[in-house]
Amino acid sequence: MIELEHVVKKFGDLVAVNDVSLRIGRGEFFALLGPNAAGKTTTLKILAGLLKPTSGTARVCGFDVQAEPLEAKRRMAFVPDFPFMYEKLTPWEFLRFTGQLFLMPEDHIQARAQELVRRFNLEPYVSKPIESLSHGTRQRVVIVSALLHDPEVFIIDEPLVGLDPQHARIVKDTLKERAAAGMTVLMSTHELSVAEELADRIGIINHGRLIAVGTPDELRSRAGATGPLEAIFLALTARRHGPDEANT
Repeated sequence: MIELEHVVKKFGDLVAVNDVSLRIGRGEFFALLGPNAAGKTTTLKILAGLLKPTSGTARVCGFDVQAEPLEAKRRMAFVPDFPFMYEKLTPWEFLRFTGQLFLMPEDHIQARAQELVRRFNLEPYVSKPIESLSHGTRQRVVIVSALLHDPEVFIIDEPLVGLDPQHARIVKDTLKERAAAGMTVLMSTHELSVAEELADRIGIINHGRLIAVGTPDELRSRAGATGPLEAIFLALTARRHGPDEANT
């Protein structure tokens, strides 16, 4: 469902993404980890079609994101780490607008929005201007809007920022349920415990290179370490890696 083939992204002399290849299957929950400025967000933006790779190919559901952007984007949802919202709208107006962008019938928009609003405890806020809402409430509105059209691929950058434990649990449970039903999830996060709890596989990116991919147990074996994911992450990112060391 998600394919990256030898993707490179340069900003002048800076190589932000360096020959990354990766395949993520239908219904897989994949977490992308890495230090600050490792290339995580750039990789996600390339998949979302917001950045053009310097070289290489990104595909979503078999469609080249650059050559067939509408076909790729109609099948995905992307929640960035700092999402843009029309702050003068209410959440309900924002959800209707999002559904209309995806050409959803009005009755479908209403039914799906009502279901998700209840699930994410947004009933008290749907008629208030978005500009009056807290960061955590806005984050819930954005996630609901991204789920509205039942995407086949869901890409999210730092999903739990600003969320209290109750609503973080709702987000985690919802994404796991959707993945179990066949939605492919690609999540970038700094929260190692969240990645270990949710992900089927984890990729670690460092200095633009995908240096390791596998289940938590496979990463432990690769690092020659035991215990929590933090120890494995620190062990792997402390090393120098050649271009072909990641098992993708």
